[in-house]
Formats: sequence, structure tokens, C-alpha cells
Amino acid sequence: MPTVGSRTGTQRAMALGLLLIAGIVSLPVVAAFLDGESTVNLLVPVQLAAMATVGAVVGCLLPGIAGSGSSSTRSAGLGALVGVATALVGVVIFFLLLGG
Repeated sequence: MPTVGSRTGTQRAMALGLLLIAGIVSLPVVAAFLDGESTVNLLVPVQLAAMATVGAVVGCLLPGIAGSGSSSTRSAGLGALVGVATALVGVVIFFLLLGG
């Protein structure tokens, strides 16, 4: 029988994996939509805002990311922070791949 601790750990791992994949993919997706000379400076801010939103949604759907017994507000906030962090990881990976 799964315990609360193991369910929370599973939710954390799932949320982190989901957000990491979304963070890596988000910059090329945003770049595809904002493809133009006048919007080039908006790529990273739009990506960060999108990943904060995705992270908050993931935090609400998987409340174990903030620990058992946490409020949905705390879970959404922590999800947004993790979303922004994984977006920054995605930016670093993207620029490392571009730089060779």
C-alpha cells in the first residue's frame, strides 16, 4: 500500500520531469511563434511567463510538489518557481547546443 510520503515523492518526480521537458522545449516553441526582427527581444520573457504558468498549473495538478498537506496556493507558487528554473535550464541547453 503506497504511503503519503511515497506518493508525494512520485508526484515531485513527475512534476520535475514534466517541467524539465517543457522547459527544454519551450524556447524553440516560443521562437517559432515570435519569429521576427521586432519580437526577438521578447523570446525569453515570453518563455519565462509561459513556463511560470505551466509550472503553476502542474503545481495545482500535482500538489505533492510542495509536500503533503500544503495548500494549493503554495503548490502553484512552487510549481511556478520550478517552471521558471527549468525554463532557464532550457535556455542554457539551447545556447550550448547553438554554440557547439
